[in-house]
Amino acid sequence: MARVIITLLDSFGIGSAHDAAAFGDAGSDTLGHIAAWMAANRKNADGSPRCLALPNLAALGLETAHKLSTGVDLAYPLSGEPLRDDVLDGGRVQAAYTCAEEVSKGKDTLSGHWEIAGVPVDFDWGYFPDQPKCFPQALVDAIIKEGNLPGVLGEKLASGTVIIQELGEEHRKTGKPIIYSSADSVLQIACHEETFGLERLYELCKLSFELVKPYKIARVIARPFVGNRAGAFERVAAHRHDYAVPAHEATLLDNLVAAGGSVYAVGKIADIFAHRGITKHYPAAGLDRIFDATLLAVKDAPDQTLVFSNFVDFDSSFGHRRDPLGYGEGLEYYDGRLPELLALLQPEDVLLVTADHGCDPTWKGTDHTREKIPVLLYGSHVKPQQIPPFRIFSDIGQTLAAHLKVKPLGHGTAADIWK
Repeated sequence: MARVIITLLDSFGIGSAHDAAAFGDAGSDTLGHIAAWMAANRKNADGSPRCLALPNLAALGLETAHKLSTGVDLAYPLSGEPLRDDVLDGGRVQAAYTCAEEVSKGKDTLSGHWEIAGVPVDFDWGYFPDQPKCFPQALVDAIIKEGNLPGVLGEKLASGTVIIQELGEEHRKTGKPIIYSSADSVLQIACHEETFGLERLYELCKLSFELVKPYKIARVIARPFVGNRAGAFERVAAHRHDYAVPAHEATLLDNLVAAGGSVYAVGKIADIFAHRGITKHYPAAGLDRIFDATLLAVKDAPDQTLVFSNFVDFDSSFGHRRDPLGYGEGLEYYDGRLPELLALLQPEDVLLVTADHGCDPTWKGTDHTREKIPVLLYGSHVKPQQIPPFRIFSDIGQTLAAHLKVKPLGHGTAADIWK
């Protein structure tokens, strides 16, 4: 029976969506701008541009999917030769590829993932304003009272890596948690693992998750950190935990488990889907460990299993921090290891490489960018072809539901990609 492996490169957009202007993102292009930045800022020994080297993703149709999205060729083609000869046949892409646009009202993580899984978000999430004391006083008072806290610090939109350097020492001295938000629909709580306690932080986040429900906030995120002084504090990504609202309709994950199949979630996928429709969770943080966990999950997975991995570092470590070099080198790392995953595919398996939104590291601010996403589908039963652009991310989930032979989703249209 069939299996599906999804590797979602969090924030890997491939050009502005048709409604990007409404989000202030017209002209954003995560892949295109990274490729241009890398070629302009890296040099080979002979002085020529050292272009972004993603030969395996190119062989799966990434370059042509980008052109389908933007209407133009990449200024600097993706360089290198694929490490797997069987992915190419006479220079032709051996995958079904296209781009997809989002219909959900936001450009956040939950909306992108849910829509891929068949559940677009047709309502507005709540957001906290970009101003000092950004949280309603009633909410802050409730967190302090019910959490039995001496007070809180922060109360603003901020970078998580910056705010712990700014307030970490005061937090350790006073025991006051650092609460902050971002452009996403989120409340984040940063606490020191040793002086505050990891389990205590998790309990505070669970309590806060209940308190933010009236404000329609999508997630509360626990952000533990370690270190003993400003400048030396570091977040512990492996101990991050998201408390998320569950999807309001049945997802592909729900339908597969209901049909007797399995869902193996790698990284933060389990948190994104509120641990609903999840059979087994593989915790992992960092590109290398997430890739290792993905390979392990594929080796473990029985028939009729969805292995779903989120490579969060592209978003959290590179996109939001506006680090095009880190993003580009991260993509090259993923591309270099892709043949390991291809080697594990069984005859009826389908591999999907995709994203959930953009986060152009050359763009203004630190927010996500409203972009189209790549849809690269590879497997021995997949017919190599350019698919017409998907007008809703849920076309992805509906196509995979048909392959897995589970109940159709409530949104989207399945594409005919089979030989």
